[in-house]
Formats: sequence, structure tokens, C-alpha cells
Amino acid sequence: MFMADAERAKELKAFDDTQDGVMGLTDAGVTKIPLIFHNPKNSHHDESDDGSGSTQLSVPSIDLVGVAEDPATRKVVVEKIRQACETWGFFQVVNHGIPLSVLEEMKSGVNRFYEQDSEVKRELYTRDPLRPLVYNSNFDLFTSPAANWRDTFYCFMAPHPPKPEDLPSVC
Repeated sequence: MFMADAERAKELKAFDDTQDGVMGLTDAGVTKIPLIFHNPKNSHHDESDDGSGSTQLSVPSIDLVGVAEDPATRKVVVEKIRQACETWGFFQVVNHGIPLSVLEEMKSGVNRFYEQDSEVKRELYTRDPLRPLVYNSNFDLFTSPAANWRDTFYCFMAPHPPKPEDLPSVC
């Protein structure tokens, strides 16, 4: 189904004005995905599609073993990261030295953040990407052909990490 530009802009603004994101839609019991999340017909065509409906993807994996000790290894890893970013936009990092317990606590903190009451999350909702803490749905909500079914919460850790007391208490 096609949505006129003016109608789409109105629905995008209404969605964004709630400051509840996708989680707000699910919390409200939405049973049908709103049209703002539908890709326009033929907006994406993968030339590698063989028509079978199956996709074989392999996420790039970057191994950080030796990166701090060996300049040649560091150079190779930096190049792999550059290629992964340009080609995929993301990658998996292995042998980074972060304990599994820290990673699990990070995931728990993210879940605690999204499971908070909407009123608490709305205090951080912003479209200003320069704020030290940002919560919103779709950084490109008003420019992409279709909204993504996702909400995002992030903070800048460099060059000046936030003070722990400036982070939401659940994090």
C-alpha cells in the first residue's frame, strides 16, 4: 500500500511526538505494523538474490589478538575494520578482553532501560545527536524510505565519558 508524502510526514511526526518509540507501540498492543514501517515497493533489490528466498550472510569478525602489541597486526586489523564498516556497516569483535560478566551486565542494563515506564524514558528522548545521552526511535526517521522497527539508546564514551551519576540509574 502506498502512503502519500504528506500523510506519511504527519504519521511520522505523530509517532515521534509520543516519544514512546516502537516499544510504545508494542506496549499499546498494536496488532498491525503501521505503514510508516513498510518499505516502498521495490525500494530494495539485492542483486545476489537467487530467487530461492534463502540468504547466506556472514557477519565480518574482527580478531583483536595482538593488536596492542604489534603495529603490523594493528594496521591489518584497522584495515579489516575499515572494510567491514564500508561494506557492512557493522562487524563482530572477538578477543577484545572484555569479561563475559561485563557484557552480560551491559545487556541486562539495556533490558532494564527499555523495560522502564515510558515517562522515565521520555526524559531522555531527543533528536539532538549531540546530547551526551540519546534515546529515540530511528535516528533517520524523517529521511529514510521506511522506519525501522527499533528504538535506540546510546551515550558517548569518548572523548569525555559520562559520569556514572549522569546515566539512568537502571544502567
